[in-house]
Amino acid sequence: MNHRSTCPVSIALDFIGDRWSLLIVRDLFVGRITYSEMLQMPEAIATNILVDRLKKLIELDIIVRTHAPNNNKTKYYHLTEKGIDLYPIICALSAWARTHAGQVEVHPLGLAQWNSFDQLGIEGNIKQVSSDYRNKREEFLTQA
Repeated sequence: MNHRSTCPVSIALDFIGDRWSLLIVRDLFVGRITYSEMLQMPEAIATNILVDRLKKLIELDIIVRTHAPNNNKTKYYHLTEKGIDLYPIICALSAWARTHAGQVEVHPLGLAQWNSFDQLGIEGNIKQVSSDYRNKREEFLTQA
């Protein structure tokens, strides 16, 4: 991948700076792991854009795709370690929007996130959610 500059912020935006990639990552944390489930996101992503972003995120090793064992048509998407490491960024963006964007609607991830922030603090929440996601991913992949 060619980068516009060597600035770390610019490079990060080259990876995830479009308007859909972090929303797909967010939805994977929530448990939407199939193409049809992702089409149900509240922001109403178009099918062609979803296909394009899923391919891009796979190429960047942010997500992986697996197939159902007895149905090759059913594909499941999961975050890699690189994808899981995006959770603190999602938390920071969510906190920034809640502080500066006025009235915001709470996404299911946000609701769990804010309840956990009160109980665990931000660092504890990030560790807990990341650990829970890894455990669920491993459990799913061993069953498949």
